[in-house]
Amino acid sequence: MTALPTHKQLQYLVALSEQLNFTRAAESCFVTQSTLSAGLKELEDVLGARLVERDRQTVRMTPLGLEVAGRARSILAATQDLVDRAAETKEPMSGQLRLGIIPTIAPFLLPRALPLLRARYPGLRLALREDLTANLLLRLEDGQIDFALIALPYATANLLVEALFDDALWVVGRPGDPEVATESVAVTPALSERLLLLEEGHCLRDHALIACGKTTRQAAGDIEATSLLTLVQMVESGLGIGLLPEMAVRSGLTDSPGLLARPLARPGPQRTIALVARRSTSRGAELQALAEIMRQAKAD
Repeated sequence: MTALPTHKQLQYLVALSEQLNFTRAAESCFVTQSTLSAGLKELEDVLGARLVERDRQTVRMTPLGLEVAGRARSILAATQDLVDRAAETKEPMSGQLRLGIIPTIAPFLLPRALPLLRARYPGLRLALREDLTANLLLRLEDGQIDFALIALPYATANLLVEALFDDALWVVGRPGDPEVATESVAVTPALSERLLLLEEGHCLRDHALIACGKTTRQAAGDIEATSLLTLVQMVESGLGIGLLPEMAVRSGLTDSPGLLARPLARPGPQRTIALVARRSTSRGAELQALAEIMRQAKAD
């Protein structure tokens, strides 16, 4: 019978591909450096190929090593899904569930969703990770989180997607600003030129540009915000105008005498809030249960 790679060997390879340092990779796997090195040598022997190039100063993955590490991530994630499936048969929505969520959703939806989760599923331990969409999807692929709560449009071709609800975009400016003088606001070239944006990596930045019919542009005055709170403060300081998700407006983020929020004229642009999971996930029932909670939190 042909020898096959072990779970530990694949885990060691993934860790080294991420750290490119034997000491740090061993620490992340909670083993000694010699154990990790031996495991990688055994993996290379099993596959009959060189996966890692090393000398006294550098560690490099061979092209095949990079390919094997990528496949190993999928195998390790699928293995975790198998374990989760066995646990789910005992008591769904119990134990630990690891949820990633982007910063332009977390502070506005979680305060309403978490009490509902605690009340309905007291045995559930929710581990939250707030991060940018690209980082969350990498963690999802690697099996570090179970689900991610993100905003579409975004590339999700290889994921299981559960759309939850639409979230319109609103314009926020200072009282007296002509761009927010009407009850609903049309996107105009003047509005686009004064638009303040979040920094690169935030999907809301891309959604705002799409709303203005643009693919890429510097923010007004070459100024970019690191968060929605900073963006709102910049608007209130008179640096420009912003596009905010309706959930942020409804949560009170723009409740200030120095700010005025208006919806975009219909049919205005909007983002779609969605839960995503690996296609190999065995936690489909929990995905649906969590989706129901999030929709209820939005409705409340």
